[in-house]
Amino acid sequence: MLAEERQQVILSMLKTSNVVKLQDICKEVKCSESSVRRDLQLLEEKGLLIRVHGGAKVKHSLQRELDMTGKSLRNVQQKTTIARFAAEQIQDEDVIYLDAGTSTLAMIQFLHSGQHLTAVTNGVMHASALADRNIRTILVGGELKATTKAIVGLETVNSLHHYRFNKAFLGMNGVHPQFGYTTPDPDEAAVKKTAIDQSERSYVLADESKVDQVSFVKVAELAKAIIITNKLPKTVLDQYSSQTIMQEVSI
Repeated sequence: MLAEERQQVILSMLKTSNVVKLQDICKEVKCSESSVRRDLQLLEEKGLLIRVHGGAKVKHSLQRELDMTGKSLRNVQQKTTIARFAAEQIQDEDVIYLDAGTSTLAMIQFLHSGQHLTAVTNGVMHASALADRNIRTILVGGELKATTKAIVGLETVNSLHHYRFNKAFLGMNGVHPQFGYTTPDPDEAAVKKTAIDQSERSYVLADESKVDQVSFVKVAELAKAIIITNKLPKTVLDQYSSQTIMQEVSI
């Protein structure tokens, strides 16, 4: 097994368990301890994990957030599956809110002008993609955040208070049974919270890498939205019922 393949296996193991033992890694990748230690060192240097005595543990960053390019390259297949399922929840003539994020951006390819939708969004890229599909689009005002291309701030929150939505679709950095929905940026958290409050029904689109994670700012309790994800860890399944394959968890 190549070093790059071993490292991907290690990261996959850490998704399942927050701490992995050196012996377990060696058994999984069928490699010597010295090779695995080198892999762990390289992954730690990249900021992807923390080495501990006899193994490694997940490195949680409460404030770090990838830009749109970085996000778009992660878990592409899962996001597409989640986005298709989310789009199927939309009915003709719905007024929807699309949060700025790669999972919600992926939804737009499954929408069409014949549905007679009105879409409100704080995502610049989302507004452009919606307009390209001849969907009536309202882009809220505010400050443009360079990394995520999201429009945020007090003006954005105030704008959202003028609207009511049949459904809101949001991305989230953390989905945790105890700490709820979280995100690194207080300004984005305020926008997300307002969108949830203004909507009849809210959906959080989160691939498995976001579930059981915690970020800096709390947006809402899990009960405030329906989670659409491709996989739920045992920590969540222990508390909430789920369906198989595409899981929609209604709290």
